[in-house]
Amino acid sequence: MRGYFGVGVEGVSKPMNLGNLVRIAHAFDASFFFSIAPRLKLSDANSDTSNAEGVLPFYSFAHPDDFRLPLGCRLVGVEITDDAVELPRFRHPMRAAYVFGAERYSLSPQMLSLCEFVVKIPTRFSINVGMAGAIVLYDRMMTQGGYGDRPVTPAGGVDLPPAHTWGAPLAKPRAY
Repeated sequence: MRGYFGVGVEGVSKPMNLGNLVRIAHAFDASFFFSIAPRLKLSDANSDTSNAEGVLPFYSFAHPDDFRLPLGCRLVGVEITDDAVELPRFRHPMRAAYVFGAERYSLSPQMLSLCEFVVKIPTRFSINVGMAGAIVLYDRMMTQGGYGDRPVTPAGGVDLPPAHTWGAPLAKPRAY
């Protein structure tokens, strides 16, 4: 995947959800993982069967005021708010950190105030944080991963224009 990006959570309290999100971040080749106001330790996340803890740098911040990002990295909150951009209409920054809220809770007002962008997945109701992470990171991969447009037919066939052939080089005659 292109670009530098991280994935994080604020206040996740279920080990299964934390482990799933860490594993998803690892699967999509995240550069780092972070937690804000953690209620759990990463070692509690026994659903991370990919051993992401041994591969991804992990940062823990006690409060949103303590949170820091690498230079040039833009914070994207994933939250259902009235002014959030729907994910299919969002252009992912090359250097980004995506922060998700805990189950049954939203991102805190302090965390939302730090977000440069807020996106929402256009679903009828809130979904599990691990599932939300998978959807957002898949969308990032599809839009930045060099996959191009979708095929026109379900079987994957695409009517592509013929390959371009270059003519002879153009040269300006020398005046002697």
